[in-house]
Amino acid sequence: MLDVKHAVKVFEKGTAIEHTALDHLDLHLDSGEFVTILGSNGAGKSTLFNAICGTFLLDSGKILLDGKDITYLKEHKRAVTIGRVFQDPMKGTAPNMTIEENLSLAHSRTTAKPLSFAPSRKQVALFRDRLAEFGMGLEDRMKTKVGLLSGGQRQAVTLLMCTIVPPKLLLLDEHTAALDPATAEKVMEITRTTVAQYRLTTMMITHNMSQALSVGSRTIMMDEGKILLDLKGQEREHTTVDDLLNLYSLSKHKAFDNDRMLLQ
Repeated sequence: MLDVKHAVKVFEKGTAIEHTALDHLDLHLDSGEFVTILGSNGAGKSTLFNAICGTFLLDSGKILLDGKDITYLKEHKRAVTIGRVFQDPMKGTAPNMTIEENLSLAHSRTTAKPLSFAPSRKQVALFRDRLAEFGMGLEDRMKTKVGLLSGGQRQAVTLLMCTIVPPKLLLLDEHTAALDPATAEKVMEITRTTVAQYRLTTMMITHNMSQALSVGSRTIMMDEGKILLDLKGQEREHTTVDDLLNLYSLSKHKAFDNDRMLLQ
């Protein structure tokens, strides 16, 4: 479904601060897989997402989505089939537009019709029904400007914008990291339900090691632009946080050091 083949991305090439963010990385995802991604800062996690989304082009390698080579496809064209929710709740929405208008734009982006923020009655009914599933009362605030919502409410709206028409691939870039624990759990609950309901192929970056092992069906750990560990099936089911740290230490011959990593 998703194939990243021999991906290479080097920043500041030829300078004293040259950095290889992706180092001949290979990754394959089957349709419907939900993969969580761990790694220290600078491991290449967000760079991988940016490469898949088309934020920049790879120096070498290929990216195929559902059998189509998208390596050189423009970012806005990839956005039709790839949804992304960022860590910052301020990203992904237009704050001066209402919930209804934001959802209408997201919905029309995936159709052949011109972009529009004036939804039809049928669309409004769809938006209300989908928002009601979140249990946050947002279906009664559709005329509210998104900029007036809390961080968690905004992330919920962004998640719906990405999935109102189910994408081929959903990328979650630490989308709960900026939220308080209770709100983060609520957004994760919505995420699990949405991904399961529409059987979305999903990749989620997280710094919570326990969450990485309990959410989804597969866990990848990245380091220095490479995939260091790839756990799934029974191997993943029987892996604890301590096991994960030990596996990292054995592979890299050093202790995992990241003050953002949560062990709970």
